[in-house]
Amino acid sequence: NTHRPFQVLNIEIYNTDLSAAFPSLSADELSELIPNKEELNVVKIYAHKGDAVTLYVLHKNPLFFELEKQLYPTVYLLWRFPGLLPIFTTWSPVLQKLIGGADLMLPGVVVPSNGLPDVNRGGCCAVTVVNNRAPVAVGTAAVSTAEMHNLGMKGRGVCVLHTYMDNLWAFGDKSAPPSLPDPESEEQGPNGEESETEEKVEENVEKSVEEQHNPDQMVTDEVCSSVEELNLAEKGEQEDEEEEDQKTPQEIMDALLFQCFLHALKCKVKKSELPLLTSTFLRNHMFSCCPSGKQLDIKKSSYKKLSKFLHTMQQQYNLVRIKELTKGVESIVEVDWKNPELRSFNVPEDTACEAVPAQDGGEAEVQYCPPEITTLYSVSARVEPLFLDVNKRKGTILQPAEVRSIVTEYVKKNELVAENNKNYVTINPTLCDCLLEKSEYQEIECLKWDDLFSRTLGKMQECYQIVFPGQTPIIKKGHIEPIDISVASRGSNKKVTLIKNLEVYGLDPTVVSIALQHRVQASSVLQPIPGAKDKVLVQIQGNQIQQVSNLLIDNYQIPRKYIQGIDKAPKGGKKK
Repeated sequence: NTHRPFQVLNIEIYNTDLSAAFPSLSADELSELIPNKEELNVVKIYAHKGDAVTLYVLHKNPLFFELEKQLYPTVYLLWRFPGLLPIFTTWSPVLQKLIGGADLMLPGVVVPSNGLPDVNRGGCCAVTVVNNRAPVAVGTAAVSTAEMHNLGMKGRGVCVLHTYMDNLWAFGDKSAPPSLPDPESEEQGPNGEESETEEKVEENVEKSVEEQHNPDQMVTDEVCSSVEELNLAEKGEQEDEEEEDQKTPQEIMDALLFQCFLHALKCKVKKSELPLLTSTFLRNHMFSCCPSGKQLDIKKSSYKKLSKFLHTMQQQYNLVRIKELTKGVESIVEVDWKNPELRSFNVPEDTACEAVPAQDGGEAEVQYCPPEITTLYSVSARVEPLFLDVNKRKGTILQPAEVRSIVTEYVKKNELVAENNKNYVTINPTLCDCLLEKSEYQEIECLKWDDLFSRTLGKMQECYQIVFPGQTPIIKKGHIEPIDISVASRGSNKKVTLIKNLEVYGLDPTVVSIALQHRVQASSVLQPIPGAKDKVLVQIQGNQIQQVSNLLIDNYQIPRKYIQGIDKAPKGGKKK
């Protein structure tokens, strides 16, 4: 969506910015890129997620786009200056996957004889296809070149931001990539050679997108709003592909949702799991049934909400029965496994999953992978002056290591390392305002490095990122809620153990409850938590803190620091 009229940018100022962002451009190339007499228009657009993106447009073609204070070239510009960025090459069939929203995985990168380009993590880079040097995608390196080699060329290579054929490309004249022969590709062999190794290429194509649901994926839709759904057809089935191209993105997502729903019921859910929380069914079962190269997003379907979709499945197909067992929390209480729709469903080959582990025998619940949890820090107004040199404004979220690096660079740039003792940093007026309390202004003239870093982090807003397998990262402010284990009295001398916040870590309270029942041979029930939507607590007889903590730490691999109440376990082996 374009929200403002075009603005004319001062070319002289902008050329200075370009020189800094892309030092490889010579003065002559800058003049050729944007002649001084030409008008460069500035357009502000919004991606469908709400991200503000600034476009710099010349002769109706966007040349650059700015996202989070970082400048990136478009494919239109790179077709004129193909050597502007470090380049990673992949196979032609992978392009459709990139256009569809996938990132470029390292198995899909074709390594040239002179080696990979030298990039740092987060560095801007371009993607080309074999036999053509014209870039077809722009993104950032997921890891450095050294890390790529250390990883054995496995995992994510390039986080794609913009591609040929996306909505940003469609903003321009919609021209196709020029044909720029790649000397190295030509030396490797004629076109005939490619057909001889077709099987190998196809294998690489699959590998290049097989991990596309990795949580930290930066999908193309940050800049392009709807192209990602246009290529969800099964690879190699051309007729289906043509049919699917005629569907709207919403219809495609509806079909994908239905497919994953049937697949989950047929291959994942066991009778012993019922009743099953609907949120758990989506998170633990449906997401894992999503085919490689596709991403399940209910908000992009016509249903918008999981509840509406499941009730439709109940009313139209009688596949499941949904019931609100506790106020505001819905569960699947029944599945009709004999339903013709379910029995006739064939599991797609590219999503054929491993057999579901037994769920009726205590310790072997649904395979569970703990989320990755990372502590992050958001730049606050108080410390913003320390981060201005690197264009990190209030609200920018950073890793602790990035904070240390930026603060260290600030100290060195301003020559604040104490001359007589390099373990100390001299406090200048900016550091004083950012890090010291008023009562300390006259008392503290220098700080130790560790104190400097801890004070900086202490003045920032703490956040956390939680990443579940197969899902996009979730970033929230504050501390993550720990799993809370407590003991309460019931009646005269009865005790019960209460477990809360299992859902925060992707654990199904029903499955945990059954596992505990088998482990301690005591009855357990689920109870709603007042004021907490979609959350329940597990209540089990007796003081079972030790058994609960063992289950969480040993079986589910939840780090001890995310479990609260372990210290209240009974001492000396006494049981009550």
